Amino acid sequence: MKMKIAILQTEVSIGNIEENISRLNRQLEQLSRSGLPDVLVLPELWTTGFYPTPLADFADENGKQIKEVLSGLARRYRINLVGGTVITKTDNGIYNTCHCFDREGELIAEYSKSHLFSPMGENGHFTPGNSLSVFELDGIRCGISVCYDLRFPEWIRKIALQDISILFLPAAWPMRRLTHWQILTRARAIENQMFVAAANCAGKQPAMRCAGHSAIIDPWGELLAEAGDGPSLLQAELDPSEQKKIRQTFNVLADRRPDLYSDPSNNSL
Repeated sequence: MKMKIAILQTEVSIGNIEENISRLNRQLEQLSRSGLPDVLVLPELWTTGFYPTPLADFADENGKQIKEVLSGLARRYRINLVGGTVITKTDNGIYNTCHCFDREGELIAEYSKSHLFSPMGENGHFTPGNSLSVFELDGIRCGISVCYDLRFPEWIRKIALQDISILFLPAAWPMRRLTHWQILTRARAIENQMFVAAANCAGKQPAMRCAGHSAIIDPWGELLAEAGDGPSLLQAELDPSEQKKIRQTFNVLADRRPDLYSDPSNNSL
């Protein structure tokens, strides 16, 4: 079963949650006229930018507002939605959280960013997540990581070992490290033999200019589609059976030696 994925590489109005939600509504309405994808993927912190402070002033209590918005859009347009991330407040802290919805508008997965970007102080404002997230969209097994998680191959490998076909990666990645973005997204696809759908922001945010260059990459590391640096809609059709063919003939994961990879506390990757 093939799957059409669309990435909405959007420019964010900083701190203006209502305007960013309105923009998404307009973009989806326009997209519905030209043909809807099976899955729409949004970038990191698309409702606020990365990131206005104090966080509490922009935090969505238990994700209630964005869950209502995204659930309604998924149900209305009958699409799966990987909802980028938003600032979410719970009793345990403020998180950078992704919510995913199926075609019925049902919340099927949540993931809070696990690796917080200390060079920009993200770790001083957000609480890190501690759990991976694996789920199915239209019968295809998927996982999520967010932005800086990309730099931690141990974490991505742990998700890949859950037998996923597609890794979704919402991000707010800066232009000054564009080369890293392009290399690492392809590396994670190649080494884990999986599709990667990497959704970046475009435009200027408070501390950086975003790189754009969202990409959809196949398990060989080939680019199925790549955006430029401005706002755009990126689309590609994936065929999960291609991943199965690759793993049947060149199964890198089957040749792993976990006994050699233990850290000093003997926790195998």
